[in-house]
Amino acid sequence: MDLLFLAAKTLMLAVPLYIANGCALLFGGKTPLDFNAKFVDKKPLLGKGKTFKGAIGGVLCGTIASAAIFFALPVVSEAFGTSYLILGFLLSLGAVLGDIAASFLKRRLGIERGKSAFLLDQLDFIAGGLLIGAIVYAPGIVEIALLAVLTPFFHLVGNFIAFKTKKKKVPW
Repeated sequence: MDLLFLAAKTLMLAVPLYIANGCALLFGGKTPLDFNAKFVDKKPLLGKGKTFKGAIGGVLCGTIASAAIFFALPVVSEAFGTSYLILGFLLSLGAVLGDIAASFLKRRLGIERGKSAFLLDQLDFIAGGLLIGAIVYAPGIVEIALLAVLTPFFHLVGNFIAFKTKKKKVPW
């Protein structure tokens, strides 16, 4: 596979994942997904950081980003052997679900909201997105490796920007 083509496909996978994850933060607030419920361990199920507005906003933004790409570059679907519009929705949904699953895991491990869990915080949305996206497209090992290696860097830069613009309380 041509290196440029592989890089382009990886970027097309990354766009809805990153947009969904970032917009979930931007649109977050108000009603928590868990309605402040506690799990059997008496700890928050998810915590106040996972909200309906954030989840819906993240999925919607990621899907809109993939729709823009789909309509601007209709041939992109050919690279994936399926509709990029459907793939983009599934990647966005999976990204948000992956982040929610990581929040559940962090609460079980006693990691408070806003505290860092190295690599889990950076790769949760990628893992969730690729897993749900695999319903219509299974990425190759090189695509997965590229996302796994590059995402922690981009995630940290994005979080630092969110911190500086007062969208996050911590820079990680």
